[in-house]
Amino acid sequence: MEHRGGAVFFRTDDGVELVAVTAEQMREVDRVAMDEFGLGVLQMMENAGRSLAMHAMEMLSEGAGRVAVLAGSGGNGGGGLCCARHLRNHGVVVDLVLDRPPSRLAGAAEEQFRVLAESGAKPVPDEDVPRAVDGAAVIIDALTGYGLVGASRGRVARDIEIANQSGGRILSLDVPSGVNATTGDVLGAAIRPERTLTLALPKTGLARVSGELYVADIGIPLAVYERLSIVVRPFFRGRYSVRVSFAG
Repeated sequence: MEHRGGAVFFRTDDGVELVAVTAEQMREVDRVAMDEFGLGVLQMMENAGRSLAMHAMEMLSEGAGRVAVLAGSGGNGGGGLCCARHLRNHGVVVDLVLDRPPSRLAGAAEEQFRVLAESGAKPVPDEDVPRAVDGAAVIIDALTGYGLVGASRGRVARDIEIANQSGGRILSLDVPSGVNATTGDVLGAAIRPERTLTLALPKTGLARVSGELYVADIGIPLAVYERLSIVVRPFFRGRYSVRVSFAG
């Protein structure tokens, strides 16, 4: 990966340069935002899920077709489930594909699923997953996030392969599942997205990911980055997500 002075940079369409962060740096950003600034994980997840839903609806051809949401058990999966709620609120037909039984969800993902379940949503039975994913116009990849360690296995690996072989347009949340957020290395099966909506700041490994890249505002104060000596200028400028490209 090419970079300048040990850092990786992206640039918005209107010319603002952004430094990318590694997975370790992003963990620190999240920690400081929550532990020192008091920002809640569900607050950030709500912002991520709403932006993801807006991108999914934009990708639906003439607003028609179903969306399959592939969700894991971590924060990335919680964002995907939150997105599913927003899509349903807009009248979009959504198929939920979980990488495990609902009883094994935990944390924010469990909370997001509980809201969906109370609204009448049910996950697709395991045997029907290939049909649901293959028939979707847009596929949301929210299986794994920047915390990926090792190659995908089991249902996650299977769902990645089904998504890649389908005719649907794939939208990944934060980092395509199966891709190392820091290095961009592919670990086993990996999603091949048409578009990725990364959160807060670009991740360094996204310089090696093909497809469109957008950054979503999830409400992290600029002072969080300042406290961690990460130089970030205001770049959303009235938008909830911005398109960026690799700058070197």
